[in-house]
Amino acid sequence: MQDTPIARAQAFMRDNAVDAWLVHDFRVNNHAFSTLVPPAPGAKRWTTRRCDLFIPARGRPTLLVHAIDAGQFEHAAGLGVERKVFLTWRQWQGELRGLLQGHAKVAMEYSANNELPVVGVVDAGTVEFVRGVGAEVVSSADLIQACVAAWSRQAVELHAQASAQVALIKDHAFDVIRKAHAAGRVIHEHEVVEAIHGGFRDAGLEWPDGPIVAVNAHAADPHYEPSPDHPTPIKPGDWVLLDLWARRPGESNIFSDITWVAFAGREPTPEHRKVFETVKAARDAAVAAARAAWSREEPIRGYQLDDTARHVIAEAGFEKAVKHRTGHSLSPGQFVHGVGMNLDNLETHDTRLMLPGIGFTVEPGVYLDGRFGVRLEINLHVDPARGPVVTSCVQDDIVLLA
Repeated sequence: MQDTPIARAQAFMRDNAVDAWLVHDFRVNNHAFSTLVPPAPGAKRWTTRRCDLFIPARGRPTLLVHAIDAGQFEHAAGLGVERKVFLTWRQWQGELRGLLQGHAKVAMEYSANNELPVVGVVDAGTVEFVRGVGAEVVSSADLIQACVAAWSRQAVELHAQASAQVALIKDHAFDVIRKAHAAGRVIHEHEVVEAIHGGFRDAGLEWPDGPIVAVNAHAADPHYEPSPDHPTPIKPGDWVLLDLWARRPGESNIFSDITWVAFAGREPTPEHRKVFETVKAARDAAVAAARAAWSREEPIRGYQLDDTARHVIAEAGFEKAVKHRTGHSLSPGQFVHGVGMNLDNLETHDTRLMLPGIGFTVEPGVYLDGRFGVRLEINLHVDPARGPVVTSCVQDDIVLLA
């Protein structure tokens, strides 16, 4: 059997007693659909009507597409998918009923109680229709992980290249600050942003937005955006946070997404060091928990890894200084934040399993409003043979810029 996303999906369904997967898309709103039925080479997906990919646990998948969009799927047969074209809403309902018959448990991009917003993209009415046919609707959350969020061999290799390049660009950004101070020249946050952008361009990387260059109190805002319209100087004695992300071009590739911190002097304050060591310990605890579960062949879920990291932060007295989950998915696709397991029991209750092949960040943070913040972000890939492997550079000491 070919190792395709659809083949992996069918194997996963057979192993987990799921009869079929109905991947429903409307106006390109379902990332799983776009991955399972990618556009023809050189083409762009721009569907305007409902599309449904029906994947049985056994047998040939069927693509149900409106006549006005049918021309975008002439290549479906080459993907091992039968294409059926409908025109009216009655035809759509009739075809869908026929596909669903005999399939008792059907996975969809649905999340009970909106537990996982990144998964729950199918409208309630379509879910009601499927239930009305007599099927039990279950979440496709782990199906998406197994066959959409998983990294290909090439993605692993190109992520390693991007991570090496992003690490060097991070070093260059800190050096830009260091050299400006040594020369007695004023440098601003947005100038460091421009230096990072230049590094990305020279390396042939792509990036959708960012990076974050945040000094002192700005570092206490996890999504702070520096701007030349409101220039902020980075002075000797300041605290600096850099968060940068980029990848080799192409949506099949994975972003390298890291956050480091520095002190623009020779000796950080004791408070700087305490917060840094706390965040570092939280990061390392989450990594250790992931590796321990893998070595014991025990399941572990995203919320458990988040709990592990935040417990360390709470024990150090910084529980109220947490502003976000411990980590997000890294997967193929348009966005930096992927569609797989997040390390989250704060913003959502992420019950998805840490499965072979997926990737994610570990990035706990402590933010002291009006003063400074520390976030230490690394990337992990769950190698099917070796388990969780750190794929990015790792910060173990505060960078000194003097």
